[in-house]
This record gives sequence, structure tokens and C-alpha cells, in this order.
Amino acid sequence: MIHADAISAEPKVLSIALAGNPNAGKSTLFNALTGARQHVGNWPGKTIEKKTGEMRRDGRLIAITDLPGAYSLSAYSLEEIVARDFLLHERPDVVVVVADATNLERNLYLVVQLLELELPTVVVLNMMDVAAEQGLQIDVDALSLALGAPVVTAVARREQGIEAIADAACRASTAPFSARRLDYGPAIESAINHVQVAADGNPAVLAGYASRWLAVRLLEGDDDLASRIATMPGGRSLLALAEERRAAVADALGEDVDLVMADRRYSWIHALTERVLQADSLAQVSPSDRIDRIFTHRRLGIPIFMLAMWFVFKITTDLSAPWVDWIDGVLSGPLSRWALAGIASLGLSNTWVASLVVDGVIAGVGGVLAFIPVLLSLYLALAVLEDSGYMARGAFVMDRLMSRIGLRGRSFLPLMVGFGCSVPAIYATRTLTNERDRILTALLVPFMSCGARLPVYVLFAAIFFPRFSSVVIMGLYLLGIFIAIVVGLMLRRSLLPSTAPAAGLVMELPPYRLPTVRSIRYQMWLRTRAFLQHAASLILFTSMLIWLLTAIPAGRGGAFGDVPMGDSVFGRLSSILTPALRPLGFGSWESGGALISGLVAKEVVVSTMAQTYATTGPVGDGGATSFAADMREIIASFGRAVVDTFRAVPGLVGINLNGGGDETSPDLAGAIRASFAASSGGHAAAAGLAFMVFVLLYTPCMATIAAERHELGARWTWLSLGGQLIIAWVAAFLVFRLGVLVGGG
Repeated sequence: MIHADAISAEPKVLSIALAGNPNAGKSTLFNALTGARQHVGNWPGKTIEKKTGEMRRDGRLIAITDLPGAYSLSAYSLEEIVARDFLLHERPDVVVVVADATNLERNLYLVVQLLELELPTVVVLNMMDVAAEQGLQIDVDALSLALGAPVVTAVARREQGIEAIADAACRASTAPFSARRLDYGPAIESAINHVQVAADGNPAVLAGYASRWLAVRLLEGDDDLASRIATMPGGRSLLALAEERRAAVADALGEDVDLVMADRRYSWIHALTERVLQADSLAQVSPSDRIDRIFTHRRLGIPIFMLAMWFVFKITTDLSAPWVDWIDGVLSGPLSRWALAGIASLGLSNTWVASLVVDGVIAGVGGVLAFIPVLLSLYLALAVLEDSGYMARGAFVMDRLMSRIGLRGRSFLPLMVGFGCSVPAIYATRTLTNERDRILTALLVPFMSCGARLPVYVLFAAIFFPRFSSVVIMGLYLLGIFIAIVVGLMLRRSLLPSTAPAAGLVMELPPYRLPTVRSIRYQMWLRTRAFLQHAASLILFTSMLIWLLTAIPAGRGGAFGDVPMGDSVFGRLSSILTPALRPLGFGSWESGGALISGLVAKEVVVSTMAQTYATTGPVGDGGATSFAADMREIIASFGRAVVDTFRAVPGLVGINLNGGGDETSPDLAGAIRASFAASSGGHAAAAGLAFMVFVLLYTPCMATIAAERHELGARWTWLSLGGQLIIAWVAAFLVFRLGVLVGGG
């Protein structure tokens, strides 16, 4: 029996909201506080990512919500609206606001606005190590006294100050809190008092809002808040009073009230910063600024960015190759033999069950899992670029190119996301305020080669271009960008004409930093886990469906599970595409079937080929080796993979220690090479390259189609699907014919 006093003794969950400017280190602090105990989703009804996590402190559970990065709470952007609504309606126990110590004055504007919400607040001065390197000294005690809130110093990327932040948040949740009220001057303060008294007399309007904050925001002309107040009982009369006082103050001061109030905040912050911040020496050019003179140079910036992308793809292909071979060997060797041995012990070795397990589950799902090292290598490279601060420079230098096709600089960010996955990239276009830009950007996103296509490139490049796989893969990504530029220019001159000149990209460039192992490891795991969670069940279902279709005979002849794949239902359905694919050099039913499955998810193209090109009979030899021999084989091949990975590192700069040769699985590679040679008249390499181009450009996966339909409507979605299919066919045809002319056999 549980007593009531025992229940009351259990402390309630402490709710913490983590706020801060972009690039202030807020997400790094969130990761340090929560570790792996976090969940990622979307805010209800919004496309902005929502991160929540947990931690325990002295036996107490603390729930932490990472709010979107924002420079203010003025509700001018979707991020600001999401952050402000959470603070107003959820009323967390404590707000921990992360401020960049190297940019104290700018970061304090958000701090002041948060204090006006009258929520217990803890200020974290992050990047104190960088501030010290720049000769900056901050009087933390004086700053805390002026703000009326505890101030804690930290270096989040090194996990310094984490314990102090947790302690300060716990204390702030129970300590008396008196918000620091900024004096806006006699005229504005009088107007605030009048509106505040009226709000205090209307409980329906005041619910969820601090009365002084509500008065301040209404006098500033917050349209988003005003639209909400107007729907409440008595709300319109309050809005009328606020507008009357706002007009009177504007007449008295000769300037808009919102500008006067913003200027008052900045003046107070500037005076405070001069008191608490000291520089040991005269202002000097920071190391980041000196580096940016080269990395963001008008002419050198884009070549340097392309070189960085080259290293990304070299890392992705070269460092992952030994592990792809190791996983493929384990799956097709020992694991298949163990599965067949288990099936044989049940007396089912010569039945369709053996084919289902080996050719369906292991060859299907296992064939995709073998490319997990490819994704880990890609996420390793991207994490280094992001943590070092260079990714923001990439967006900056590419903005000039974006303006050439009539897009504003901010469109580059959704397109960059498209290299990871097209679905969040399309949803990210919601942040674009211009309708034309939003539609055009969403139409161009599918041309950015998503991570799901990468396993196809790696497989075919290794088969047909083993010595130049990195060059081929890099070329495919550049081709996608080039096609997007051409399509953008065509749409700009036809269906989506530009009505105003494109504005430049305005963004904050974070200082260069040395990436931390913990942060890189965490980002690699989080992104790979998201891929597995999204793709695993879909790939398994698709693999089982394809195996079932290959097991069902298309005619009267043959038995279930014992039918030549070309005579199966899957083979007959796939052969319908053969006439359309024949001019492209890969007019076989196997290729058509892989492309059909790719409509479900591009990840399953490889697994489909692993099934359709499988050799006759089950994989492996059920009793050829012992368990001990298999384990020795796994361990030995693991060691070879480790050695080959280290030997591949010098290859990133052109020093080849692994030698040439085709390391791809001979069964699948040989079957694909022979099939493409037969269907292309001996020009297998040209056909293989054309197939990769077609995969790059043709209709995206079902999830992307659903996102396009949701964001753009049916008309634009059908235009996108039809246009991509036509572009893919034409591009693949030209590539194949050009390859034939230059002797691509």
C-alpha cells in the first residue's frame, strides 16, 4: 500500500526550456545535458524540429526542451513564434538562456525579452574559452546583479560548467524570482500602466500572459498576439485601448512606439555591456576573420567549398569500402550458413522457407545494412564541417550562385538539407516568406541527391569505375546541382517569373572551432539511428513483397517459391518497363524492377538488385564449415577491414596504399556487369553510368511525393513528378549515347 505522504514526497518533474540565439551553443549544451536520453520530432502543426530530453539531478527528473534558435521574441519568424508560444503557454519552471560570451551585447537582447516574461531565468555565458582567447573579461557578478538572474559560465562543447548549470536551474525553480523591469520612459510607462490595469481586469485575456509583458507587446504592435487577443472575450476593447495609447505616445514622441522601445532596450544593454565587459587589448582581427578572408573570398570561396565537398565524398567512399566488404562477407557467408543450418534442423532446407530467409530477409535487408558504414562516413564528414563552423561558410559562398537563378539566399539552406533527405528539406521551405521562392525551392529539392541514393552510386561506381569511384560520385552530385540550376532558370523564365531582385543571404558566421569527438560521435549516431528507424520497417516490408512477387509464377508453369525470377509476377511486371529503358542501355527486367522498388524508397534499389540478380539456389553452404571456422573468418576479415581503413587515409590526398582492383562482391558485381553488357550491346560502363544518372534524377520516393503534395498541392506535385521523369530519361539517354561514342564498354 502506498501512503499519500509518500506520493507527496516524490518531487515533481522539473521543466526547463533551453533558449538562445542561433550559433550560441544551445544545441551543444542540450546534448551535453541529456546525452542519448532525448527525442526528436516536430512541434505540433509546425515544420520546426522539436528536441526534448531528460536528465536526473539529485534523484530529481528534469525534462528539458530545446527551443528553436531565435534572436528575439518578436514573432517575426516561425522559430520566434514557436519559442514564444511554448514559454507563454507551457510556462516552464525555469528558462535557461544560452548567450555567446564573445557577442554579449547582441545576445543580451533576447535575455532582456525573456526576463520580461517573468519566468525564473538562468543565464549561461557560453564559449568562455573563445572569449578569453579574444582578451574579453566579463564581470559575472555585476551582470547577474543588473539582470536580476543568476549567471553561469560554461564551455558547452567541452562539457565545462554543466554541473553548475544544472544546480543553478534547480535553485532557480524554488528561489523567489523578481523580474528585472526595464524603464521605457515616462510617456511609454504611463501607457503600459493603463493597458496593464485593463488587462488585469480581464481574466479571460490575461490567462497565460504576464500583464506587463502583454501591455508591452500590444504597445509594440505585435500583430500575431493581437490576432489571438481579438478572439477572446473583451479582447477587442483591450486592443482598442492599446492602439489608442500607442497612437498618443507616437504623437507625443514623434516616432513609432516599437522603435522607441527597441532603442531603449539597446541603450540599456549597451550601457550594461560597457560596465561588465572589458577587453585586455585593442580590438584585433580574430583568427576566424583572417581565415574567412580566404574561405569566403568572392572568387576562391566556391572552389574551396567544392574541394571540401570532394573530401567529403572521398571519405564517404574510401573509408567505408573495407567495412562494406566486411559486412557483405559476413551476411552472405557465415550468417547465411548459420541461417541455413537452423532451417535444415527444422527439416525445411529444400522449401521456400529457406529462400525467404536467405534471399528475402538476409539478401534484402542485409544488403542495405551493409551500406551503414557509407552513411556513418558521410555523417562523420558533415559533423566535422558543421562543428568546425565551415558549413555556414558554405551557405554564404553559395548564396551568390543561388542569386543567379532568382532565389534568395535562404533557399540554399533547404537545398542543403536535401542532400540528407528530401522530406525535411521540402518542409523546411515553409520558413521562406515569399510564395514563389517556396514553390521554386521545393521543386528543386529532389534534384539534390539525398543520402538514400548514395548506396546505389557506391555499388555501381565500384562495379564499373573501381579506380575512379570518388570522381564519379562527386560528378553525380554536381550533375544534380547543375540540373537544378538549369531547371531553376527555365522556371524563372516561364511558370515562376521573378517579381523582385533576389536579396542576399544575411546570417551569422560562427567562429571556427575544433570539433569534439563526443559531438561528432553523437551526431553520427543520431542521424544513423534516424535513418534506421525510418528505413528499417519499410525496407523489410518491401523486401518481403519483392520476394513474394518473385516466388509467385506468372503463368501456369512452376510452383510457388520454385520459379525462374524472370517468369515470376515481379519479372513480368518489371518487363513492362523494358522497351522504355532499352534506349538507355539497361533495358532489362531486373533494372526495371529495381527502379520500381525505388519509388517506395531509394534505399531498396540495392536490396532489390541483390534479390533479382541472386544466383540460383540458396546462398551459402549449410555444412561446409564449422562455427569456430566461421568465427575465425569474421574476426580475420574484421582485422583486414581495420588495416584497410587506415591504409585508405593517405588516399584522401592522392597516396594510394591499398592498390587498385575491384573489391566488390563478385557474385552481385558479376551478375550486374553481365546483365548491363548484354542489354547495352557491350557498353556496360556507359549503361551503368546512365543508370546512376537515372536514379539521381527520376521520380523521388513516396515520402517525398507525399511531402510535395502536402506543401505544394496536386498540380505542382504532378508537374514535379512528370518533369523529373522526363529529365531523367533524357539525361540518361544522352549519357549512354555519349558513353558509347567514347567507347564506354
